[in-house]
Amino acid sequence: MHPQSWKISLLSAACGVLLAPVAAQVPAAEPPGSADLHARIDQLADVVEPEVIANRRYLHQHPELSNREFETEKFLVKQLKALGYEVQSGIAHTGVVAVLRGGKPGPVVALRSDMDALPVAEEVDLPFKSTVRSTYDGKDVGVMHACGHDAHMGVLLGVAHIFAQLKDQLPGTVKLIFQPAEEGTPKGEQGGAELMVKEGVLTADPKPEVIFGLHVLTKFETGQLAYRAGAIWASADDFTVVVHGKQTHGAMPWNGIDPIVIAAQIVMGLQTITSRQMDLTKAPVVVTVGKFDAGVRNNIIPDTATLKGTLRALDETMRQQLHDDVQRTATNIAAASGATVDVDIGSESAYPVTYNDPKLTARMLPTLKRVGGDGLLETAPLMGAEDFSFFQQKIPGLYVFIGVRKPGASQDEYAPNHSPRFKVDETGLKLAVRTLANLTVDYMSGAAAGAGAGGLQ
Repeated sequence: MHPQSWKISLLSAACGVLLAPVAAQVPAAEPPGSADLHARIDQLADVVEPEVIANRRYLHQHPELSNREFETEKFLVKQLKALGYEVQSGIAHTGVVAVLRGGKPGPVVALRSDMDALPVAEEVDLPFKSTVRSTYDGKDVGVMHACGHDAHMGVLLGVAHIFAQLKDQLPGTVKLIFQPAEEGTPKGEQGGAELMVKEGVLTADPKPEVIFGLHVLTKFETGQLAYRAGAIWASADDFTVVVHGKQTHGAMPWNGIDPIVIAAQIVMGLQTITSRQMDLTKAPVVVTVGKFDAGVRNNIIPDTATLKGTLRALDETMRQQLHDDVQRTATNIAAASGATVDVDIGSESAYPVTYNDPKLTARMLPTLKRVGGDGLLETAPLMGAEDFSFFQQKIPGLYVFIGVRKPGASQDEYAPNHSPRFKVDETGLKLAVRTLANLTVDYMSGAAAGAGAGGLQ
């Protein structure tokens, strides 16, 4: 079904408050013409809102897993070419890059949306509910945009439409990056932002100076725009600990080396890394064991036991310390009982801290205040993770959160991202469109920077 066939019901959204709102300040002086661009963006955001919602619904009903976004890629390419963009596809397997060169000289600004869905069977009863099934890790699974990447793509297509209308007035070049595999790649494959960077998405002409991105979250109410300078998402590293013992009869444990007991001791020992070895006054860290696998029978002590988990940090130095401490703790606990261990960290996922460049954040804060109004919040960092961080390691980046929980509704009604009951209050998407469009034109024009167009001051 073509996305334009959806009937769209537009609702008004009130702005709520979850965290302390940002105090109102007198906005910085705007370069000539900026006010006209802002007004046009707001007008066009109203015009494209039905299209944003329709595209989001189409993509929601047709989700695809990481590195398998083949039909999503075709859909994006068709839309972007129709808008007059220079389009490249097949980047990092299924990624799409679209370029629009404005009618006036100025810097290159990149905007990013992720594309992939999750192996989750949808439980929300919607007319555009996903019924797609696929194979994940050898298992038949449902597929759902349970993290909101369908909304991100719909928003960035809406921004693309706005800039196509404003091309002659744009003081610079827009580079749109639609990135696959944000949720992680299948075993044995490369992908995501890391591979896009390796393939030159940030260095190929036109080369962007900065990059902006966002994420819809039901943590925040519709109408809320949350930002933070510095670390906003944590790093994320998977880890696996395999304990090698000695198999024996469960009735005679002294004849073997019990890897289950040792692995249990390692689980408890890992918790002391957070509570006793890390300086939590600097930043929080998390060590979680999510899987414990050992044995096949009640009266057999097995040869091995396997632990799998995740490490999270908001500081790259503390992240490395976590790696070292997990290795040392697991190795020494095992050695104390005569066992050995294999410790692997980051082989399946290794995302750096998502870190908003402080100078860029400060420069764009007047824009966020103007666009967000009373709904602008300075948020605490979150322990989730995002491979947008790979882009930010190469060029300054700013990443923000957009609320999509109906004002006054609980998270029982609007479940968190990654839940089979996750849903989006679509009236929040226009704010996302306005945010990305205004950040782009204000950076290009030098608004709030005290300087002309160009690099950070």
